[in-house]
Amino acid sequence: MELWFSEPHTKNVKLSIKIKRQVYSEQSRYQRIDIFDTFEFGRILVLDGFLMLTEKDEFIYHEMITHVPMCVNPNIKNVLVIGAGDGGTIRELTRYSTIEHIDMVEIDEKVVEACKRFLQQTASSLEDSRVQITYTDGLKFVRTQQDQYDLILVDSTDPFGPGEGLFTREFYGNCFKALKEDGILINQHESPFYSDDAKSMQRAHKNIAASFPIASVYQFHLPTYPSGHWLFGFASKKYRPLEDMHAKEWETLGITTKYYNTDLHKGAFYIPNYVKELLEHA
Repeated sequence: MELWFSEPHTKNVKLSIKIKRQVYSEQSRYQRIDIFDTFEFGRILVLDGFLMLTEKDEFIYHEMITHVPMCVNPNIKNVLVIGAGDGGTIRELTRYSTIEHIDMVEIDEKVVEACKRFLQQTASSLEDSRVQITYTDGLKFVRTQQDQYDLILVDSTDPFGPGEGLFTREFYGNCFKALKEDGILINQHESPFYSDDAKSMQRAHKNIAASFPIASVYQFHLPTYPSGHWLFGFASKKYRPLEDMHAKEWETLGITTKYYNTDLHKGAFYIPNYVKELLEHA
């Protein structure tokens, strides 16, 4: 008997991946957590039926959420990561010896426990001495912070369920206050391609632009996410992602990447016309 995992991308489109076996399944307080072994993508993490990552292509997402802001401001020392229970974003951050402290705020401890056991590829750096994990609602946590962080990475799920509050104007306003005067915010910004995802992307951009003087988006291509065309948001009080990037300085660090490079950094901010129009009408 063949076993398949299928995720709907729209009412008329779905992605199906043939699986070898189910490795883990648990209903936590917040969501159902599943981990499968697959033939094509290695192990995959699924939350409430939605694919969060695969071992084969996770490097694309985690490199692009992390190295873009680190290239813009090489002096980042204090970081807040909201979500990121799989640990991939933490893995990339800990490659920088200049980062002194990372606060990771994840609502669901069960996700972290499962990834430590079964997804060591991404969870390998969660025990780094610079990482402090707090299990609480990211929206509530960021309300208590002021002028604290050089960088905030919102590595969230989609804007429903546990991740819903991380796409609101209140949340982005609190992120603005939690950042230092030259702080950068990077957020998972959804896809511009399918209509429902595009509406979520527009709402997020509108809410961020209402809080930050500099707000733009950049793109990356992830095979297993809906349409494969996905965005991150870049917002800052001071820095612009192209004018202020330190390409030579980043390159001298010698960090080996499989997706990100400084040429790609520039190109990622040159977005298609249909995405420009969606942002203009947000």
